Amino acid sequence: MNSQKTRCGFVSVLGLPNAGKSTLVNALVGQKVSIVSRKVQTTRTRILGLALHENNQIVMIDTPGVFSPKKTLEKSMVSAALSSIEGTDIIIHLVDAAKANAVEEAKAIQAQIKDHEMVILVLNKIDKISKDKLLKLSQDLNEGADYKACFMISALKNSGVGDLKAFLAEKLPEQEWIFPEDQITDMPMRLWAAEITREKVYDLLHKELPYSIFVQTEDWEEFDNGDVKIMQILTVQKSSQKSIVLGKKGSKIKEIGQAARMELQALLDRKVHLKLHVRVQENWTERPEIYALFGLEL
Repeated sequence: MNSQKTRCGFVSVLGLPNAGKSTLVNALVGQKVSIVSRKVQTTRTRILGLALHENNQIVMIDTPGVFSPKKTLEKSMVSAALSSIEGTDIIIHLVDAAKANAVEEAKAIQAQIKDHEMVILVLNKIDKISKDKLLKLSQDLNEGADYKACFMISALKNSGVGDLKAFLAEKLPEQEWIFPEDQITDMPMRLWAAEITREKVYDLLHKELPYSIFVQTEDWEEFDNGDVKIMQILTVQKSSQKSIVLGKKGSKIKEIGQAARMELQALLDRKVHLKLHVRVQENWTERPEIYALFGLEL
């Protein structure tokens, strides 16, 4: 970093489940820091991803989707998302432009952010909607809130993300960077590795398995040759779920482990020895120690 003025600040991304929040944060950071899945509500805690633009550091907060919670874990997730508004410099209201009822569904979030000084509207998945409908959607949404700017992007295709990143950097306060230049997330490495494995579970079992799975890194051992050995526990709520995760003669857990290991090796740039074990623990979603690991409050 040179002697020019630097900017740094916090940007929260709020939106409904599956609006593309994690995909957008990863695109802005330029590397995966948050898991992405076809399943909704996969982000369980606030994740800080660090994006750099010229002399500016953008601290991205990827939040759980804002929805109507019913279960205890869901309520904690939504609480974490809404609490991310406090002290943030910019709020991105991310909207899935392809959703038929996008305007109606946006009202709940607009009510939560109406008092914040710097809120910008970002319409995602614009490649899935006609230009006329997109312009009408933008007009309708701007009537419901005082947005300072509007961006139309495809986070998945990285279209329009560069302009958004430049805008965010320009609007942050002038101050020193908060995090080191080579850091991309504040998430502990053990939790980050567990999230990668959880993503693979969702990818490979998206039709069979509900959200009742928790992945925890139990052990992390580094060797002199640079290799790392990671031991993880996959916790489910029922014996029937354990059978699904294991698969016939352990075929599915082997597939999950191989997919997670390959990605971890690419991200860590070293050889990874990954060992996965599955256990049954009824009502793990009600245990306070689990919430502490997520950074959530029960």
